[in-house]
This record gives sequence, structure tokens and C-alpha cells, in this order.
Amino acid sequence: MAGHASVLEDGSLLSRLDRVLARVEWGMALISGLGAFALMCLAVVSVTGRNLFNEPLRGYVDWIETAMPFIAIFGISYVQRAGGHIRMDIVVGALKGRALWAAEFITTFLVLLLMVLLVWGTWAHFDRSFDFSKPNWSRDSSIDIGLPIWPAKLVVPVAFSVICLRLVLQLWGYGRAIIFGLSEPVAVPLVMSAAEQALAEADQVQGHDT
Repeated sequence: MAGHASVLEDGSLLSRLDRVLARVEWGMALISGLGAFALMCLAVVSVTGRNLFNEPLRGYVDWIETAMPFIAIFGISYVQRAGGHIRMDIVVGALKGRALWAAEFITTFLVLLLMVLLVWGTWAHFDRSFDFSKPNWSRDSSIDIGLPIWPAKLVVPVAFSVICLRLVLQLWGYGRAIIFGLSEPVAVPLVMSAAEQALAEADQVQGHDT
């Protein structure tokens, strides 16, 4: 399962690239959150219209389908940096030192291979939908109000491309840890114990109070 993690920083090139990409990931996660909030507002409008005016929001399901990739996929790289994706820690959690970083390197590399294939596949899926010569540049549209589908399809390869960059940086970090025998490498999620997590949360709350 996923644990709480921290990402260390220093003045190295790897850490600088990590922070730059983290800002991009934070922006994408913000868009994902705003998409969820927008759908909540649409639900209020649709239910209110149905109950008060017997007229729900037209194309409500179409809007949900269009926004879903933003909500479900656009923030995956942000979660990857924080080490928040679901995974099995039974074996990896028992490893230490170079053995741990080697296991993390191998699993991260396998995930990168999968994501590269998914970028290729999802881009082809988007390419089949996008066409400059068609109305709204789209070969297909939603059933109810005819929303073009290609923007939602484009979200997926974009998000997957960003997580590929994140995985490359993490492979770099794990590789440095293996070569130099680092105990706390930068730019990779380091799983925190319950006590460390509580201390970090207390420091964060104290910072907000001051």
C-alpha cells in the first residue's frame, strides 16, 4: 500500500530539475482539483434546475465525460513524486541501503516502460479523433450536445508524458543512490514513519500559526 513520503532537496542539477517539474505537477494537480470543483457546481446547477424548473442542465453527462480525464489522470505525476500511489511494501519495506534503491530502480524502470507504451497508445487514440478539417477539429463528439472529444483524449498522453519525465528523474535519483551508497537521495520519495509524519504535520501546523 502507499505510505507517506518526503522528497529531499539540495543544490544539485537533479534536485533543481525536480523542483521545476514539481511546479508543473502542482499546476496540473490544481487543474485536476478545479475540475472536480467545477463538476460539483454543475451537479448543483443540474439538480436545482431539475427540482425547481423541471429543466436539468443540458449535456450534464457530456460535461462529466469531458472533465473526467482531468480529474482522474492529470494529477498522477504529482502523486508519483509524493510516493502516494498504491503499491505493495511488504518486500521493499524490508530492504535497506543499495538493495532498497536497486529494487526501487527496477520497479520504477518497469513502470516507465509501461508509461512510454501508454503515451504511444493514447497519442494514437487522440490522433484518430483530431482533424483540422472537421468541425471543432474533431472526428467524434459527445452524444447529447456534441462536445468535441479530442481535448479530453489529449489530456491522457500529456499527463502520461509528464509522469514519464518524473520517472526518469526518479531513476536518476535511485541510480545515484546505488552508485554512491546514499542513505537519503534527493528527488525520490522517502517513506516516512508514523512518528516522522506526525512531526512533519506538527511543524506544518506550527508554521501556519506563526
